[in-house]
Amino acid sequence: MREKIEFSLEQLEALCRLNCTHDEIAAYFNVSTKTVQRRYNEEPDFANAVDRGKAHGRLSLRRKQIELVDGGNATMAIWLGKQLLGQVDKQEIDQYNHGDKVSIEIVNPDAV
Repeated sequence: MREKIEFSLEQLEALCRLNCTHDEIAAYFNVSTKTVQRRYNEEPDFANAVDRGKAHGRLSLRRKQIELVDGGNATMAIWLGKQLLGQVDKQEIDQYNHGDKVSIEIVNPDAV
């Protein structure tokens, strides 16, 4: 029979706020990754602590990203626009084949 290892759910949640992987959680608690995965799959309190911690970690990261945008960071604004709003960089190129020569016409020269 296996000895049941006790995890501090508070420590587990704190690690997951940092978006630690199951491997990293296992290393912290000195157990196998398989043990962490099994506990996550079989124990609702364990899974809830992991999921809650990861959600808080994502929220914290999103908050920092929005702060960067609010502070005028154009690169972050563009990146978040792509990630959250589905915005894309798009440059249309028409390609014509003239025998053994290929020419490329840039349709939107302002995009270059």
